[in-house]
Amino acid sequence: MTSQRTRDRLITLLEQHGIKNKELLNVLRKIPRHLFMDQALASRSYENTALPIGYGQTISQPYTVARMTELLLENGTPNKVLEIGTGSGYQAAVLGAFVKELHTVEIIDALYRQSRDLLYQLGYRNIRTHHNDGKMGWAEKAPYEAIIVTAAPEIIPDSLLQQLSTGGQLIIPVGKQNNPQKLLTIIKRADSSFQTIEHETVQFVPLV
Repeated sequence: MTSQRTRDRLITLLEQHGIKNKELLNVLRKIPRHLFMDQALASRSYENTALPIGYGQTISQPYTVARMTELLLENGTPNKVLEIGTGSGYQAAVLGAFVKELHTVEIIDALYRQSRDLLYQLGYRNIRTHHNDGKMGWAEKAPYEAIIVTAAPEIIPDSLLQQLSTGGQLIIPVGKQNNPQKLLTIIKRADSSFQTIEHETVQFVPLV
């Protein structure tokens, strides 16, 4: 069900889809994705698919997690990162293998508690979970070298842009649900203007 063979098969698939970062692929191979979902779905945990985790939310498709993480690591590993939408905690676990200090925000109390407890049990001491409205970010620890958003707003929250450090990047899906959404990287320039880079079309739950 959660054999090394099924994990290796997933990693091969991610490589075929264009994920090149070897260190990232190794982290994805090791993380027990089956622990981040309802055990009734555990037999599907190493498929390249999004799965429901309750409360109208999903655990993201492994390719999507890999793609967003690879974008975040493209220009070196940031020290301090903010994640919006902890959800199951899976994306946070992947990021936590790389960054020195990760803050992650979840608005749904039950998911916040579950992911907080699981990440602690798995030994992550560099991840701080917060129960808050993700659109507000987490200003207390700003600025961040990178912010990653795991749900799609229709309009980019200005508060997140303001919490980026100079040269920092916001990786975010934008668009309405059931319509094509765009994955974007937004970089804060030295003059406080922003450069937007468009990536592929994606499908995320709405940012609530």
